[in-house]
Amino acid sequence: MSSRPGSEHPLLRHRDGHHARVTYEELFFDLVYVFAVTQLSHELLHNLTGVGVLETLILWFAVWLGWQYACWVTNWFDPEKPRIRGMMFVTMLLGLVMAASIPMAFSDRGLMFAGAYVAMQVGRTAFIALQLRGGHPLAPNYHRMLGWVSISAVFWIAGALAQHEARALLWLVAVLCEYVSPMFGFAVPGMGRSRTQEWTIEGGHLAERCQLFVIVALGETVLASGATLAAAATWDVPVVLALLATFIGTLAMWWLYFGTSSKDATAAITRSVDPGRIGAYFHYVHAILIAGVIASAVGNDLVLAHPHAHPGLAQTAILLAGPAIYLLGSALYKRVVYGVVPASHLAGVLMLLALVPVAFVVDLLVMGWLTTLVVLVVSFWEGRLLRERRRNDRG
Repeated sequence: MSSRPGSEHPLLRHRDGHHARVTYEELFFDLVYVFAVTQLSHELLHNLTGVGVLETLILWFAVWLGWQYACWVTNWFDPEKPRIRGMMFVTMLLGLVMAASIPMAFSDRGLMFAGAYVAMQVGRTAFIALQLRGGHPLAPNYHRMLGWVSISAVFWIAGALAQHEARALLWLVAVLCEYVSPMFGFAVPGMGRSRTQEWTIEGGHLAERCQLFVIVALGETVLASGATLAAAATWDVPVVLALLATFIGTLAMWWLYFGTSSKDATAAITRSVDPGRIGAYFHYVHAILIAGVIASAVGNDLVLAHPHAHPGLAQTAILLAGPAIYLLGSALYKRVVYGVVPASHLAGVLMLLALVPVAFVVDLLVMGWLTTLVVLVVSFWEGRLLRERRRNDRG
């Protein structure tokens, strides 16, 4: 934390210049989000329409924002302190209720979903604001944040009480309140705005938390593939080939993130003169990147369950959109880390677009392999660039 007067607080993490470790409390907390990601991918799989995509997107941002705001709290505050640990476990329970409500969030359980989410966001923020009495430097930031999550709460509850179409619109406004307001420092009339320079975060910890969520999302693609394989009546050659395509595709996504940039990302945020700004960028970008992983998990399910089927428009869209969104999110991530947008990722997106006409003459198995090959090409391209970068650094 900052060394300014009043910056010390008994609940804050102790800053000793070393990388703050991710605690067991945080790992336990993330288990709820394993369930939430699974719920989201299943919801999209069974509602693969334009409306279904919009609804899943809104629900995904709610899941992400709930995790994101919690992540910032545990970056500043020590999860091993009883009060913070207790707050996390209450939040975890609310998150579990929220995740369980996802399949019927736009029908009979809208109020349960919104109520759990609002209690989580407003309750956690108010709890921290109360702990920061006495002129602490973080107090104004949390008071402004409380203002914005309270505004958002009005739209969440109003949406839960509204009819279907109005619910989506109101919840979209609620998402934007919480996703966009940090870009403007949670500006509130009469209360000013926060500056990212005031968000004295532990960069290595924040980077590791984001990396762990990527593992959670990639783990869902593996679990989905395993569950679909287990449900297959016979394990014939097409099913085995479909499994290989989906697994290798997931492995290529893992490599693009962890094999080519994750360590450099930790260094980038740690060495930045404004780590709060880089940390905010990380959260914005990871929402896109992980959305691509979730969509890819749905595509994997389709390939494994029906390898010989010819994809319709919706199936083609999800098969291509998953890796395309992932590559775009990864490109933005590497723009934050390295300062440049990798040409390999943009080329990969163009290759995926070129597969659109192909999808109408081949089956799902072939499409699964073609999309996997695109991600493999990008991963090999990035691997070569990484080796060149490291040789130059040593030179």
